[in-house]
Amino acid sequence: MVVFHRICAAFFARVAYVAFRLSGWKRATVYANLRHVGVAADAASARAIYRDNLHNLVRHAGELIFRFGTFKKLPAVLPSYPCRVDGWDFEIAEGSGAVLEKMRKGGIFLTAHYGNYEAIGPWLCCLGIPLKASYIPVRPAWLNRILEGRIRAVDGYRYSVDAHSPREFLRLLDSGSLFCLLADQDSRIPSAVDGKFMGKPVRNNPLPDFLLKYRPATPVYVCWMGEPEPSRKVLHAFEIPTSSVMDSYNAWLEERIAENPRLWYGFTHRRFLSLEPSLYREACGKKPESAG
Repeated sequence: MVVFHRICAAFFARVAYVAFRLSGWKRATVYANLRHVGVAADAASARAIYRDNLHNLVRHAGELIFRFGTFKKLPAVLPSYPCRVDGWDFEIAEGSGAVLEKMRKGGIFLTAHYGNYEAIGPWLCCLGIPLKASYIPVRPAWLNRILEGRIRAVDGYRYSVDAHSPREFLRLLDSGSLFCLLADQDSRIPSAVDGKFMGKPVRNNPLPDFLLKYRPATPVYVCWMGEPEPSRKVLHAFEIPTSSVMDSYNAWLEERIAENPRLWYGFTHRRFLSLEPSLYREACGKKPESAG
């Protein structure tokens, strides 16, 4: 069955990649972002990053659809790592073990659209970390039930929550949960915080600062999954300062992007839209090959 799922994941990724490339999915947006932050030096570099970014994205989507169960049966104790499960090698990055132990006591967990970020959730749950991640319910309702009950759940424990207000976020922290959110650099909330990201002005999500205002002793963590090669998964975790949490988070993400811009799927989002709306209007009016 593992081999069958592996074949299905690879087939899905190949078909999806061809379909997205032919349709030019998000190409103009990716090129506009690359040009805006100066990551791609020329048109050829932009095309290469776009192709590789798309390839990684559909590969990870295939893993989530057909091989997500592997992440739900990983060892619960840190000394069991490194290990091999269903043909993949799983490791805990050096220095991350002590941080993961602290995360068992709850706190705030910030992550990004970097690499296979969705698979971090079940891995943390397997390690006994009381994860609660805020998701907006999808429609139709039956699809949302499948996502919450089968995808975003490990051994009957559902880590997906639909928190409607900051009070609910505070309640989760008070209960000892590790509250997870994707920290946004293009928040449209009036209380969004001004900041810098990749050298450009942005509007940061105000929620981390709000939570720390009322729960100042709460630790804040970031996690990501490294992949030195597709079959090798390495879980990284560390604690960041709470005095300037979004600045620290953005600096961490900038480091990840510098290491491998092809794994940051934020390039497919209109990341700077709130402050640079013309950036994307201009991009849509140009041919992709002229980008760079």
